Amino acid sequence: MTFTLADDLAVALVLAAEADLIAIDRYRSQDLDVQLKPDRSQVTDADTRVERVIREHLAAARPDDAILGEEFGTEGSSNRQWIIDPIDGTSNFVRGVPNWGALIALVIDGVPEVGVVSAPALGRRWWAASGHGAWLQQDGHEARRLHVSGIADLDAASLSYNSLKHWDQYGRLDQLVDLSRAVERTRAYGDLWSYMLVAEGALDIAGEFDVKPWDIAALVPIVREAGGRVTDADGAEALDTLSVLATNGLLHDEVLGRIAAR
Repeated sequence: MTFTLADDLAVALVLAAEADLIAIDRYRSQDLDVQLKPDRSQVTDADTRVERVIREHLAAARPDDAILGEEFGTEGSSNRQWIIDPIDGTSNFVRGVPNWGALIALVIDGVPEVGVVSAPALGRRWWAASGHGAWLQQDGHEARRLHVSGIADLDAASLSYNSLKHWDQYGRLDQLVDLSRAVERTRAYGDLWSYMLVAEGALDIAGEFDVKPWDIAALVPIVREAGGRVTDADGAEALDTLSVLATNGLLHDEVLGRIAAR
């Protein structure tokens, strides 16, 4: 059976709604089970429950598609692969910081074509599919189409860099400091929100290191359909290179030059 991207986006939005119901019910729960994975990152019972439900739904709705999820790995070998982060920002989720949410993407032949980012504690859900625009629904209001900013001068730009530690670990801290001196404003909003703010036009640049495909895939169609650009820190468009840079497009090449490895 052949599905349109609009069909796939509809499935992704249903998955996001299911994820929200599970996660928000466990948010700030006194009996939340928190474990450390081998890489020392946190995982909760909410992460695993959300991913299991998403996998069950996809097994029924898209049985021929492959799945890659943060908690349970890869299943299937189709050129159509759903990439899932059940709760991006788990440490925020555990601490009661509302910047967390489900990231749901469909990647076809290696290209992210559908993306949904749903952050129920923020009251926001963003989505996009190639050729269908990028959209935000906030607090149940009517969805609005997103556009990146038109800022073309670095000295007027706003930057979110996420984690100083990771920029340092990957040998780019000096470049980040130089970039921070060149822009008008720096913040570290972190996790999914930085990239969605780029899509909304509220930020102009967001980037980080030590990321995995499930941290990135859903962001790409949303920023791209809003008119922006997403690559890794060296300008490549692969999902597995451990870094990500999103901009309004106008600033992208200049930023890449400033953060290049030395």
